[in-house]
Amino acid sequence: MSCRPWPLLILAPILLQAQNPFAGNASEADAGRGLFRIMCRPCHGISAQGGRGPDLTLGVYNNGNSDNDLFRVIYHGVQGTEMPSYGARIGDENVWRMVTYIRSLTTRKEPPPPGDRAAGEAFFWSKGGCGNCHIVGQRGSAFGPELTRIGRKRSLEHLRQSLTDPNADLTPTYYKITVTPRTGPNITGTQRNIDNFTAELMTTDGRIHFFERDAVSSIQRDYVSLMPAYKSLPTQDMNNILLYLLSLRGEN
Repeated sequence: MSCRPWPLLILAPILLQAQNPFAGNASEADAGRGLFRIMCRPCHGISAQGGRGPDLTLGVYNNGNSDNDLFRVIYHGVQGTEMPSYGARIGDENVWRMVTYIRSLTTRKEPPPPGDRAAGEAFFWSKGGCGNCHIVGQRGSAFGPELTRIGRKRSLEHLRQSLTDPNADLTPTYYKITVTPRTGPNITGTQRNIDNFTAELMTTDGRIHFFERDAVSSIQRDYVSLMPAYKSLPTQDMNNILLYLLSLRGEN
């Protein structure tokens, strides 16, 4: 008798529609925490507050906010992104444990600071000069990271740290690169690509520059950000701009 594929087609949606068997279970959440630190820390950080991947403590996610949505993303991954599938490696129960751990983090969310979102938006686009380096919706420059959905991706704590200490959590594509041509002035920008033979960087005017190593005197990469640290920013201005950044959820 030949094998029929239709039972598998039935089982898959049943698996995705199941309820979380470990919801609210602290011991299973702790087991999920261990799995998370092994599987997910490189992208989402040891405390799930973001890195290469988004902050998972916010309770809102790009591919759905329910336990079933989280299960689906962890189990199957997200096509076209860096999010791999883990279901075949760790099984559905361990995926549910990770979901339970992630869900437990959303209760630790820091309340927003007192301030004025509109004043923060005005500061961002005028006095702060943030639009010279960052894109929000259709405005700004691509020199720094895009911020259109930053309120869905990063916690208040992470955003505050990014403003006061930009070097604390820096992704490789924004390292500082300085190229010394054989003739002419140095060129400094943010790393786009670099290997043993070439370097590609973006300067503050948005231009991409490509260099072959044997055609320049030196290429120096510094693991620092070109963004200034706003440690001395008045508290009210800091609170206002944080409120504006938290409000950026992709609607612009």
